[in-house]
Amino acid sequence: MSLTRRQVTSAGLAAVPLVGRSRRETRTLHLAGDSTAAQKYADAAPETGWGMALPFFLHQELKVANHAVNGRSAKSFVDEGRLDALLAGVRRGDVLLVQFAHNDEKATDPARYTEPWTTYQRYLRLYLAGARERGARPVLATPVERRRFAADGTALPTHGEYPAAMRALAEEEGVALLDIEALSLALWQRLGAEETKTYFNWTATEQDNTHFNPPGAVAVARLVARELLRTRVLARRDVVRLHEEVPASWITWPPA
Repeated sequence: MSLTRRQVTSAGLAAVPLVGRSRRETRTLHLAGDSTAAQKYADAAPETGWGMALPFFLHQELKVANHAVNGRSAKSFVDEGRLDALLAGVRRGDVLLVQFAHNDEKATDPARYTEPWTTYQRYLRLYLAGARERGARPVLATPVERRRFAADGTALPTHGEYPAAMRALAEEEGVALLDIEALSLALWQRLGAEETKTYFNWTATEQDNTHFNPPGAVAVARLVARELLRTRVLARRDVVRLHEEVPASWITWPPA
């Protein structure tokens, strides 16, 4: 059987290595934050950081590198060298998502405290600059709200001026803002004082109004994923299950 000219040409091209062409590289979403987002281990279960649930809402080609650590502020995360360590793994096209404020608010702790309109913004700029220098996209997320209700059932904000300072910084710097503080406060209001207990780390021995259990972590991660889509940080193909149930049983805690 004789080959046509097109078949011969195609066969020859197939035998030549494709120089300079590689498979699509996996992007990474790097998360810098505190205990509300951090990875938890078996000795802390059922406490769950919302960063543990975020991968359930992202396409498998978009990985999550969760660098959030219990007890850290925007300042202490930098001062301990954690931002430098995070940035060492950042590549062009990645996303750096930053959520701090819970521990920045601790005025009696000089190692962590920042003032909203000065040092808080100053430290956050270091995250923005570090991401930009590496060709990554920085994103700011206002701190998720605690569970606090007035006697009349009104969900109360607890973060003072920190969310406003972050919103102003995002506008000034031209970076995407995920307003998780406002969205979580609205969610807690909708759920009410009693039902929110099933989203926070309330157990027989602990009544924790700051940290989440699996359903709470899933709910907050869903807010984050929706905001990443709304602000066009991610495309529609990057997110999954935004309107689907994510079973709490998907959450696992590695050995301590």
